Amino acid sequence: MRITISHNQGREQMIQVVDRAFDEVFKGVAQVPVTIANQQKSWQGPLMTFSLIAKMGFISNPISGTVAVTDTDVTFDADLGMLAKLIPAEKIQTALQTRLRGLLA
Repeated sequence: MRITISHNQGREQMIQVVDRAFDEVFKGVAQVPVTIANQQKSWQGPLMTFSLIAKMGFISNPISGTVAVTDTDVTFDADLGMLAKLIPAEKIQTALQTRLRGLLA
């Protein structure tokens, strides 16, 4: 799933915003209780690579992807694994997009 959001802040400032906001991105997106575990992220310049496990009851779902920050936008690209099969993709995309816009504002 790929989501691109425009911004009008500098790239370095937006990298800091993304780094701080990342912990909150997936909370509540699935509209079911989700526990985030094994969260990892690393930056190489303006590209953040991440992975985590989303736990929903007895289901553990790995999620991985990247966040690329440019001077004009932030592109969130993620493999949602089984979560994309359990919940309609457009519902997840809309929820993530809303959440990302709120966190990056």
